[in-house]
Amino acid sequence: MPARDSIKKEIESLRRQINHHIRLYHTEDAPEIPDADYDQLYDRLVELETQYPSLVTPESPTQRVGGTPLAEFSQVRHDTAMLSLNKVTNERELDDFDARVKKTLETDQPVQYNCEPKMDGVAVSLLYEHGLLARAATRGDGVVGEDITHNVKTIQCVPQQLDIGGIPSRFEVRGEIFLSKAGFAKINRDAEKAGTKTFVNPRNAAAGTMRQLDPRLASKRPLQMYCYSMVSGSSTHVLPDRLSEILDLLEGWGFPVNPRREVAIGIEPCHQYCLKLLNDRPGLEYEIDGAVIKVDELGLQREMGFTSRSPRWAIAYKFPAEEVSTKVLDVEFQVGRTGAVTPVARLKPVFVGGATVSNATLHNMDEVARLNLNVGDTVIIRRAGDVIPQVVKVIENIPNPSPKMVHAPKVCPACGSPVEKEGVVYRCSAGIICPAQKKESIRHFASRSAMDIEGLGEKLVGQLVDRNILGNVADIFLLEAPSLTELDRMGEKSSEKLVDAIEKSKHTTLAKFLYSLGVREIGEATAAALANYFGTLERIIAADEETLMAVPDVGAVVASHVHTFFSIEDNLALINRLRGLGVHWPDVKVAEHDRPLEGQTWVLTGSLDAMPRDEAKARLVVLGAKVAGSVSKKTSCVVAGPGAGSKLTKAEELNLKILAEDEFLAFLDTHKL
Repeated sequence: MPARDSIKKEIESLRRQINHHIRLYHTEDAPEIPDADYDQLYDRLVELETQYPSLVTPESPTQRVGGTPLAEFSQVRHDTAMLSLNKVTNERELDDFDARVKKTLETDQPVQYNCEPKMDGVAVSLLYEHGLLARAATRGDGVVGEDITHNVKTIQCVPQQLDIGGIPSRFEVRGEIFLSKAGFAKINRDAEKAGTKTFVNPRNAAAGTMRQLDPRLASKRPLQMYCYSMVSGSSTHVLPDRLSEILDLLEGWGFPVNPRREVAIGIEPCHQYCLKLLNDRPGLEYEIDGAVIKVDELGLQREMGFTSRSPRWAIAYKFPAEEVSTKVLDVEFQVGRTGAVTPVARLKPVFVGGATVSNATLHNMDEVARLNLNVGDTVIIRRAGDVIPQVVKVIENIPNPSPKMVHAPKVCPACGSPVEKEGVVYRCSAGIICPAQKKESIRHFASRSAMDIEGLGEKLVGQLVDRNILGNVADIFLLEAPSLTELDRMGEKSSEKLVDAIEKSKHTTLAKFLYSLGVREIGEATAAALANYFGTLERIIAADEETLMAVPDVGAVVASHVHTFFSIEDNLALINRLRGLGVHWPDVKVAEHDRPLEGQTWVLTGSLDAMPRDEAKARLVVLGAKVAGSVSKKTSCVVAGPGAGSKLTKAEELNLKILAEDEFLAFLDTHKL
C-alpha cells in the first residue's frame, strides 16, 4: 500500500501541475514552461494512469482536450467535438500506428494517408450558413469553446461570404490560425517601441490576439489560417469521400489550405514526407512542431472511430522540441573579431532542436537586464534548425536559492585590456593585438562565406595563433604542409589537403573578399551590394561616405565603418600583401547607372542552392528592384527555388512571371552581375 499511496500522490501532483499549465497556456496565453516540459509531465501522467487505471478520474487532464473557455466570451458548443491527436516521436512509433490502422481495418494492403505540416497555432472552427460566416470558435475543452467571430472576421484570408454554387447550406471548416515568423517579429518590434509586453512565440501571440475583446487590435496583426478539415451539416449534400479531395474542394472555394500537403500510399512515403518537412523546417515562413498523418478515406475514418479524446485514424508526428528549459550554471564573456565582449550563458546540457546544447548567446548586457537573468536561474532555451541557441525567458516561478547577478567585465577576458562601452556593446580596446580578436578575425577570414578555406577551423586557428605561426590573415598563404604535420591531429594527408584548400581559395570574388576582411557591419549582402555597385576594390577604397551611401541598403553607420576601415594604412598594407601572395578576383562588370529593374518588385521564395539568399537580394537591389516578403498583384517577378510554398502558389494564381533558380542565375548573368 505505501507504494500505491506514493503513486497516488505523484498522480495528484502531476494533475495539479498540468492543470496549472493548461490554464496558463490555453486561457491566459502566458505559458511558463516550453511544450517539451509540459509533454514530459503529461506523458508521465498517462504512463501512471495506464499502469493504475483505478486511479483515473473524470476530471483528470488526460480525459479532456484543451482549456476552460474564457468567461468574457460567449460559449459555443461544438456540433462535433474538436479532439486532440495522439503523438509519436520516431519512425518505429509511426510504423506501430500504421500497424494499428491495418489491424483495425483488417487489411494487409498499404493504406492511403494525407500528410500535412502540424501548424503551431490556435485550432478554430468556422461555421458557414447559406454561404455566410455565421460563427467562429476556439477549441476550448474540445466540447465547448469561445465565440471569437469578431476577431476571425478581421483575418484577410478567411472568406466571410461564399458567392459560389454547389455548397452545403450548413457546414463547418476547421483549421489553425497562426502568425508567420515575419509577422511575429513585427508584432514584437511594435510592442518594444510602444513599451508593452512582448510575446514568447508566434503561437502565444496568435492565441492572445484571438482572445482580444476589441477586434481593432486583431485587425492590426497579420494573422493567417490553414484549413485542415470540413464537417458538413447537410445530409443531402454529397461531398468527396477522401480528405485530400475535401482539401482540394475547400481550396477551390477560396479557403487557405497548406500547399505542402501530400498524399502517401503506405507508411514509408509518410516517413519520407516527415523527414523532408523536418529538414525544411528552419526555412519555412511559419512555425511547425511536426507533421499530421491521417487516413485519407473518410469512410475508413468513420469505421475506425474515436477514443474519448482523439481519433484512431490520425497521428501527430512530433519533431524535436525547439524550446526546452534548463539551468544557467554560469555567464561568461567571449571576445569577437571586432572586439565585442558578449555574454554567453553556460547551461546544464539539454537536448533541443535536434542537438545537445550547453551554451546560449545572451547578445549584450541590455538583453541580460531585459531578461532579469541571474546565474542559477531556470530558463527557456530556443534552438531552431542551425540557429544559435538563445535564452528566451527566465521561468520566474522556479526558485533560485542562490542568485548571482551578472556584471559586465571591466577588462577584456582575453588580454586584460580595458573594456569600453559603445552603445549597448562592450568592446575590448586593444584591437588586433588582442589574441581573441586575432583568432576570430582569422577564423572569419577562412569561413565558408568568406574565403572558404576548408579545414581551417577554430581549433586549428587557435593552435596556429598560440604557436605564433599566424600573426594575421596573410600568414595563412605562407603555410606549408611539413610544418602543419607538427600540429595536433594534423597528419600528412590532412596537411596537404589544407594547403590545397588555401591555394584554391586564392581565386575568389570581390564580394567574398570584402566580407572576409571583417569590416564592422558588413555582412554578406552588404558586401555583395558594394561589389556590384562599384565593380572594383579600388573604387570602394576611393569612395567617400556620401558616395558609399548611394549604395542601396548602405546607411550612414555602415558608410562610416567602410570609409574608416579603408582609411587605415595598416589595413591597406594587409590587402596589398594578400594580393601579393596571389589572392585575386575578377572585377564586377556593371555599368555605373545600369538599373534595369528600377520600379519593379521581386519576391524570393524557397531555398537557393547556388548563392545565399542575402546575396540574391543584394544583386536585385543593385539592379534597382525592391525585394518584398509577400506576393501581390503588384509583384513583378517571383524567384522560386526548391521548397517554394504558398508564395509560389499565389504567384501562379495571379499569373505572375516566375523564374526557377537556373533561370534566375541566367538572368543575372545576362545583366553581367
